[in-house]
Amino acid sequence: MEPLKPVSPAARVVLGLGFFVLFIGLWGLATYGGFVQPLFLASPGQALMSGWTLFTEYGFIGDVGMTIWRVLGGFLLAAIVAVPLGLLMGAYKPVEAFFEPFISFARYLPASAFIPLLILWAGVGEAQKLSVIIIGSVFQIVIMVAVIAGATRVDLVEAAYTLGARSRGILRRVIIPAAAPQVMEALRLVLGWAWTYVIVAELIGAQSGIGHMIMDSQRLLDTGQMIFGIVVIGLIGLVTDFLFKALNRRLFRWAALS
Repeated sequence: MEPLKPVSPAARVVLGLGFFVLFIGLWGLATYGGFVQPLFLASPGQALMSGWTLFTEYGFIGDVGMTIWRVLGGFLLAAIVAVPLGLLMGAYKPVEAFFEPFISFARYLPASAFIPLLILWAGVGEAQKLSVIIIGSVFQIVIMVAVIAGATRVDLVEAAYTLGARSRGILRRVIIPAAAPQVMEALRLVLGWAWTYVIVAELIGAQSGIGHMIMDSQRLLDTGQMIFGIVVIGLIGLVTDFLFKALNRRLFRWAALS
């Protein structure tokens, strides 16, 4: 191994799968070997059986679909507001000076702390859960996009001015294309955080969703179902992560070549 030296795609797949194999092996050793009681940690086989029961007897696919809808809905609403504002803050320093103090303050506020207020304002329906995701995501996206847009190469901006571009054209033709690949990467990261927010929201006052299933399983002391729900969240997140990366490579080919 050498610092910063890339590995081949095949080696990356093998190494990535190797860690999963090691993790499941250690998990199986701890449970099948009797080092951990089933009450506290289900075995891999027990978790799979619990998952099969959830899908075949309890309609878990509906909970999965509801959670995915909440995550995507709240995340898209946050991105629609945050990305344009972040681009404006990065491009225009007066806009940044106006918004940054409040956004820097708000992004440190934990979204979960708003749940009691949101239940009071919006009840325990979908509006409350979407609001938790929006609050947890929007300020993070704004600040990350602003930093990315503000780091646009100055020589590109100067070259555009030399060729006759105006202020609006600089934003549309230079800053946005230059920032777009990194903005997509920022959105990919924040989408992972959105999954955390939706599960927290579903733990309180929900009648459906993966978080609701995990909470019900906790009351029944069914660690197999709880672990299976957590694994499903991780698998869905992994799939969306790969989709984001593939979309980024397809939309912004110039970034991959640079």
